[in-house]
Amino acid sequence: MISWLKRVLARFGGGVALPEGFDGALESEERVLASAVSAEGALVATDRGLWVPESSGPRRIGWHLLNRAVWRDGVLALTEAGEYRRVGGAVLLRDLPRRRFRLHESGRLPDVVHARVTGSIKSTQYRELSVGGARFVRRKVPGLDGTVLQVRPDRDAEEEALAEYAREVARRLEQDEHGAG
Repeated sequence: MISWLKRVLARFGGGVALPEGFDGALESEERVLASAVSAEGALVATDRGLWVPESSGPRRIGWHLLNRAVWRDGVLALTEAGEYRRVGGAVLLRDLPRRRFRLHESGRLPDVVHARVTGSIKSTQYRELSVGGARFVRRKVPGLDGTVLQVRPDRDAEEEALAEYAREVARRLEQDEHGAG
């Protein structure tokens, strides 16, 4: 659908209009919650994630993959997590380089980003183990039922041993969720 028509329909439907020039491919049921523009391009918050400008075009980061979002002095700083390994029902993460966006007329975007990032977290706990420390986070993934166990190891953690520990934690959590003993 042409971008101007999308904006008009959003206004009449009570939704938030997409910024001029935004050409991300939203899913048919994806709802726009807020948007703002930076020098790099538009940032668009939807119920599925945050669209950020990239050199190849807009890219959506799922709320469950935003480890940190800080709004200060007109700048939205984002730390995205990269999934680098799956072990059973757990996903091991590494922080990607922080990105900063100076927003022009931020509107509700910083508040929506904060609410969505923190709202995706169901529980979090840091554990210091004999194989190194790690943060264990259960998060809701947009569009999926249940939660996913994310594990962000400290840099000095023994990856193989921690992966096995994470696999066991995920197995036990799944048993608890399904009532199996």
